[in-house]
This record gives sequence, C-alpha cells and structure tokens, in this order.
Amino acid sequence: MTVDDFEQERDAGAPIDMLESYFSAHNWSFERTGDEEIVANFQGSWTQYELRAVWRDEDRVLQFLALPDVRVAADKRPAIYETLGLINEQLWIGHFEMWASSGMLLFRHAALLDSNADPVLSIEQAETLVEAAIDECERFYPVFQFVLWADKTPQEAIAAALIETQGEA
Repeated sequence: MTVDDFEQERDAGAPIDMLESYFSAHNWSFERTGDEEIVANFQGSWTQYELRAVWRDEDRVLQFLALPDVRVAADKRPAIYETLGLINEQLWIGHFEMWASSGMLLFRHAALLDSNADPVLSIEQAETLVEAAIDECERFYPVFQFVLWADKTPQEAIAAALIETQGEA
C-alpha cells in the first residue's frame, strides 16, 4: 500500500488497525503486540523515535507515546523536571514527562473515541496523533540536549533552541 493509496482510503477503522495502516503506508518498521498495542520506529531529524500506541477499550482511549532516545542521569533530573514544566506550559496537545524509574523522556497524548459506537479512528485522527507527537519531539529535542549536554539552564536552553530564523542562507 502506498501513501497515496492510504490517503484515498478515508474509511475509519479500529484504532490499532488504522495506525498499522498508517505506519505501513509510510514504510516505517512496526510490530503489533496484540489487538491493543502497536510499536513503530521513526528516524527523526535528531534521533530515532519509538512510537507506541495503546488502546484501552474499557475507557475508549487511545494513548500515543513518542519516546526519543534520551535517558536522564540522576544528577540532571532536577533541571529536566524544571525544563518539562516550562515546556509543558507551551503545549496545547499532550505533554512531556520523564519516567522516574528509568529517566526516560517521552511525549504522551491521548484520543477519546466515541463511547456510543464501535471505536474507530479516522485517517485524519491517526495523522494528527502521530504528527503532533513527532513535531513536538523534534521541536523540543534540542532543549533537552542543551540542558543535558551543554549545562544550560532550562530558560537558556528554551531561548537558544526556539530561536526562529528568518530568510535563507
């Protein structure tokens, strides 16, 4: 199936099935772990991302996670927690978090699907879920790197990473 073929299919489908079709259409490697979960890999501009979707039928929620390849050492966690707070203030959809047990950074958001019918995810919803996660990870990845590797304060890192360039070089 090509991306064009997929774009022509405007039917909605079961949430994990629709994401499988989306990943397949983009030629991304993926693996299903049953009817409720799928994991894909995507090479971004900065790093490799693991994209994970988990369907919770009892809640009618599709949770979507993007995990950049970033782990935070214990001594850097206070600065990253502050960074997460400042970044999350700027987000409309989803949020960044760090898992305390592993120091792994991730972006997470969810979609509530119709509770009065069979759960379906449209192509537009699938695209929005995936692209929003990737876009935010790509946008803020440099901020995390400035804090972790350049010893910048969270404020300095955000200011440095989010400078908007004008014109062309």
